[in-house]
Amino acid sequence: MLNNNKNYDFMQSGAIPNTKEFSDGLRRHMIGIYNTMSVGLAITGVTAYAVANTSLINFFMNPNATWLMLIGFLAFMFIGFNPRRMWSASVNSLRATFYGFSAFFGAFLSVYFVLYTGESLARVFFITAATFLAMSVWGYTTKKDLSGLGSFLMMGVIGLIIAMIVNIFLKSAMLYFIYSAIGVGIYTLLVAFDTQNIKRTYLANQSPSMAPKLAVFGALSLYMNFILLFQFLMNFMGQQR
Repeated sequence: MLNNNKNYDFMQSGAIPNTKEFSDGLRRHMIGIYNTMSVGLAITGVTAYAVANTSLINFFMNPNATWLMLIGFLAFMFIGFNPRRMWSASVNSLRATFYGFSAFFGAFLSVYFVLYTGESLARVFFITAATFLAMSVWGYTTKKDLSGLGSFLMMGVIGLIIAMIVNIFLKSAMLYFIYSAIGVGIYTLLVAFDTQNIKRTYLANQSPSMAPKLAVFGALSLYMNFILLFQFLMNFMGQQR
């Protein structure tokens, strides 16, 4: 837990431990998170492209594959990335689970290579990357406490999930547009929120054995923000074939 007596609640006071050791440790921690996330994104992209160029794409183009994706996603979240597993699993095991999840997600994103032009995929990817970078830098550097956004953003995510499941049956273009617009806003804010939360978690858990495991969970949260922001932006800006 944070030690308020030592003024570690930097979101309240605007101060963090002003030592070179802490700054260097936090910098290494964040670099490790971004590197792990980047590898995950690369695995997702390569997997998506590979599946799109094989007969497997026929399976993923089937609307019923959406249900498999939801089931697989929940299995990874509640089993593979159960917080309790952080204490028992090795760093390599957690990292392998994250990379496996990245490949799993990439297989389902393979349909984007069929539905959208390569030019629009590249354009939206770079827009997503620029937005992610700007919001992550802001979340890392701001002195404003963003924790108050947590409940609002969580309710927004739950609402998005419900809306997407309902629209599987309704197939409403209006509902699709509305939840896509809301999704862009929510996941843009989540990038900043999760980046700041990673700093907060590092402050509370500066253990040499825990830091690498926390880095994998941090990479997962930022990876999901990036991927979902990309998907919602594709709904607006993607040029269909």
